[in-house]
Amino acid sequence: MAPKKVLLLCGDYMEDYEAMVPFQALQAYGVSVDAACPGKKAGDSCRTAVHQGIGHQKGERKGEYTESHNGTGKTYVQLGLFLRAHNEMTDFLTYAESRGHNFALNASFDEVNINEYDGLVIPGGRAPEYLAMDEKVLDLVRKFSDAKKPIASVCHGQLILAAAGVVQNRKCTAYPAVKPVLVAAGAKWEEADTMDKCTVDGNLVTAVAYDAHPEFISLFVKALGGSVTGSNKRILFLCGDYMEDYEVMVPFQSLQALGCHVDAVCPDKGAGEKCPTAIHDFEGDQTYSEKPGHDFALTASFDNVDASSYDALVIPGGRAPEYLALNDKVISLVKGFMDKAKPVASICHGQQILSAAGVLQGRKCTAYPAVKLNVVLGGATWLEPNPIDRCFTDGNLVTGAAWPGHPEFISQLMALLGIKVSF
Repeated sequence: MAPKKVLLLCGDYMEDYEAMVPFQALQAYGVSVDAACPGKKAGDSCRTAVHQGIGHQKGERKGEYTESHNGTGKTYVQLGLFLRAHNEMTDFLTYAESRGHNFALNASFDEVNINEYDGLVIPGGRAPEYLAMDEKVLDLVRKFSDAKKPIASVCHGQLILAAAGVVQNRKCTAYPAVKPVLVAAGAKWEEADTMDKCTVDGNLVTAVAYDAHPEFISLFVKALGGSVTGSNKRILFLCGDYMEDYEVMVPFQSLQALGCHVDAVCPDKGAGEKCPTAIHDFEGDQTYSEKPGHDFALTASFDNVDASSYDALVIPGGRAPEYLALNDKVISLVKGFMDKAKPVASICHGQQILSAAGVLQGRKCTAYPAVKLNVVLGGATWLEPNPIDRCFTDGNLVTGAAWPGHPEFISQLMALLGIKVSF
């Protein structure tokens, strides 16, 4: 069967995770993904937004929507409380917005031919507000719907579905603020009890927010005719404050979407606590820029983790590895995985930890170019990351240079674990 090909419908200030996680996860599974935005061409970029609830005020009237800009580059939105069935009230904290990564497009919208694609993915964020007013966008969505090709839409993306008139008598969920629009468009609203809820109705997959990505992506893969084997694996993520935002969430949710059990731990923190992340981007400066990223929720306690129960270890990059490399418990954990020849996948600055642990002697690996010194002094043979998305496997060790390499990084780890996606 020919490889599957899907279209990612992009726009400025789409939610950062909601664009990049499905984009790179699907590529890691062997799906070709084109990202296109109206008015832009391949090679152009879309700005993205980091949306997350951080305890701001809740509205008191159904459907209240106000917006203010406080001069800090952040947007604060107040969304109301939303009625559930039988007038039960559910509180959803509003979200805050800050600048995310710059997302590089790889296709030109005006050259998109629906006949070349097997499915459509629509991220949320603020982009859908204006994309829903673009007749070319609506016509595109209608064509996918009429052809009964899989459509996966998350969060505010369902505004576009409603504007295109493709949700009549269809079961849908979405971010709660989108409920009034979907109901008015004739959809059968599925209440969001949690932020990870998904709904399927025929060729239509809808989700509340990026928390739902594992199921959302899994359902979309299934709708494309995909099946997964070998995913009964347990994988541990070694986290720290200011690890790179993409470098933790993209592989974390990509592996969850395959059906793996994935835990994330951080020294001196327990399950349910959070690590702040850093957005490292390439914006024309001599080195990468940094902005605040999402807060990442840990799933297990570092002190209670039984490393022997896991099949693989993943080490994100960012700034966290600088201080994690000084932690004796972290070094012991990493040595344990390497001594047992279990798969270890490390990206970007994560190799600072591998070097400090003394496990690179005689190995071949890459890393972010600025980490070359650590790698060479650690006794490894340096493999040039040219281009920057190049990744390498040496025995049980997978290394990558930066988050643009995630598709290859994740697929090489999948190969070591014996996980396959077939269509």
